[in-house]
Amino acid sequence: MEPTKRILDMTRRLGVLRARDLAAHGIARTYLQRLRDRGVLIQVGRGLYLLADAEPSAQNALAVVARRVPAGVICLLSALQVHGLTTQAPFEVWVAVPTRARIPKVADLPVRFVRMAPAALEAGVVHKKIDGVQVPVFDLEKTVVDCFRHRTRIGLDVALEAMREYLRRPRRNVGKLLEYGAIDRVRASMRPYLEALV
Repeated sequence: MEPTKRILDMTRRLGVLRARDLAAHGIARTYLQRLRDRGVLIQVGRGLYLLADAEPSAQNALAVVARRVPAGVICLLSALQVHGLTTQAPFEVWVAVPTRARIPKVADLPVRFVRMAPAALEAGVVHKKIDGVQVPVFDLEKTVVDCFRHRTRIGLDVALEAMREYLRRPRRNVGKLLEYGAIDRVRASMRPYLEALV
């Protein structure tokens, strides 16, 4: 199979193609540049490409960031938006990374990094398919708890709005909120708000 066809197949399958994905298949990166110059691919970031005829969703930035920062998990305001728990539209993608991890350079993308301990980073991770990319995102309960953990960064009003919206849902799990609250060490500070809203 010719390299151009293989690149297009990989881009359809992956959603967002990284230039380094070609190395495993022995394809030179110059093919990417040629496809970009012909208008077949669009470069959306350093080393990241989409099909020009693809219909990216409103959350395409999450897919792009997930491919650029594979060790990260979408969190806080971005996770609230994914789960429909906020009226806010963040202009940055919020990504949780391990405490001592090196922050990747993503100057061409609007990203805000949040460092988390291993236990907090591993709890409540689910994968959502966005534009063909499996994007790791914290689940509903973990997102609400993280908002309380980082309320000085995002604002107490956002954390309260997230909790209020979560508690209105028919399939809520207060026990899970408290479990994640213990992991994030905010159980005691979160409990009065939880009791007032329930």
